[in-house]
Amino acid sequence: MSASIVGWAHSKFGKLEGATVESLIVDAATEALAHAGLAPADVDEIYLGHFNAGFSHQDFTSSLVLQASPDLRFKPATRVENACATGSAAISQGIKAIEAGRARKVLVVGVEQMTTTPGPEIGANLLKASYLPEDGDTPMGFAGVFGKIAHLYFERYGDKTEALAMIASKAHKNGMSNPYAQMRKEFPFEFCRDESEKNPIVAGPLKRTDCSLVSDGAAAVVLSDNDSARSHDQAIQFRANIQVNDFLPMSKRDILKFEGCRTAWARAFETSGLTLADLALVETHDCFTIAELIEYEAMGLVAEGEGERAIKEGLVLKDGKLPVNPSGGLKSKGHPIGATGVSMHALMAMQLTGKAGDMQIADANIGGIFNMGGAAVANYVSILERVK
Repeated sequence: MSASIVGWAHSKFGKLEGATVESLIVDAATEALAHAGLAPADVDEIYLGHFNAGFSHQDFTSSLVLQASPDLRFKPATRVENACATGSAAISQGIKAIEAGRARKVLVVGVEQMTTTPGPEIGANLLKASYLPEDGDTPMGFAGVFGKIAHLYFERYGDKTEALAMIASKAHKNGMSNPYAQMRKEFPFEFCRDESEKNPIVAGPLKRTDCSLVSDGAAAVVLSDNDSARSHDQAIQFRANIQVNDFLPMSKRDILKFEGCRTAWARAFETSGLTLADLALVETHDCFTIAELIEYEAMGLVAEGEGERAIKEGLVLKDGKLPVNPSGGLKSKGHPIGATGVSMHALMAMQLTGKAGDMQIADANIGGIFNMGGAAVANYVSILERVK
């Protein structure tokens, strides 16, 4: 790979009173450029990750990044969208621009403002990331889609309620250490496991604590060609950046295998010359706890159908064999759709440069990221390594 991350920024996630899509973009872009030690005039190309799907009345948003500085005027700016993997899709386009020789410095911003949308509309907007001819009438929207997946998993491999509760509890414990997280509150295993008035069933076997959060937020990274990246204060190189798309209808695949995720990881390891054992940590897409459970299997940490082993044996805890989501993941950090993939890369850059604060995994030098759009439809894996 020929691209590195040389700067980043991250807003707090949550219900951000007074913020707008524009203000979130401008703040993240400004901070990321400053962190990279670049002037706006140094930017060659801009990519904005913004899912929208009805969350924002302003649907044409790419040039809002130019509001950060008059010196960004006339720079090429493109909005990128790929459902919940929108942020990683924007990063992927930035890397391709560098590899094609069309740019040396690329600014990537991811943003979403979801909390100003009424609840029923939120569900309808998110359901657009599914195959509507099959899933368009699913109760509870996208949560209902993953409720189906959880139900099918339980049918095939047995009741995994305890494993899902352990994943949820882990996420909230880790999120306590993340200053950007929307929900910095611990939930004990028993609370996550038991249905209650405060933790009701949402869809299938999934309870409220199994579902990620509706969020506002933004994140940004500055990408550089590797030759000039070493002139920056920090440089985190892409050892791999892989995109794999699968069929949109779940009826055309075995949804419990997350084959797109599995293939993306396999190709990333092949490209990088690394294995799972070389990773110090992983940030993975836990839109729902059942997704994280299946992703343990898809990345090769445990065998198919044995995802619960990863959490029950402590393999994925912060002090485990492979810490997963030390940030608290989407479950605790929040999930502003267009910002999520960029957030994962920014947080990984913090980890690999030893700047993750209380989230820090000791001696982290190589890390993996998995971000997906839809139910394992658009699958992105990045493997990052610190070089400076």
